[in-house]
Amino acid sequence: MHDSVRFDAIGVVIDWIDACRQGRLGSLLDLYANDATVECCQGEQFRGRSELEEYWRPRLARPALGSFEIDALFPEPGGVSLDYRGHDGQPVRTHFCFDDTGKIRFTECSPIKQAA
Repeated sequence: MHDSVRFDAIGVVIDWIDACRQGRLGSLLDLYANDATVECCQGEQFRGRSELEEYWRPRLARPALGSFEIDALFPEPGGVSLDYRGHDGQPVRTHFCFDDTGKIRFTECSPIKQAA
């Protein structure tokens, strides 16, 4: 990360997963920038608070047992990666990028393929 970064990116991701785990939709949406984009595993893209709410509301409503449990969390150039159990309990990796104020600007998730 750059010295100019004045926020704790890992802390923001921890707040994000906590909001997911606790089903706090408003708190989750507040972590995103107003024009944030979410690219989900199915190739769909959601932009802005109303579309993010449309994306997240059903995922937080009935999460599977063990969902939103962290498997790995690590900084990377330009952001943070999080490996966790998605709303359906399946392993997912999400890459987070942030704006200068520490709001989530962009996330992209992909399923994690498990070895047989």
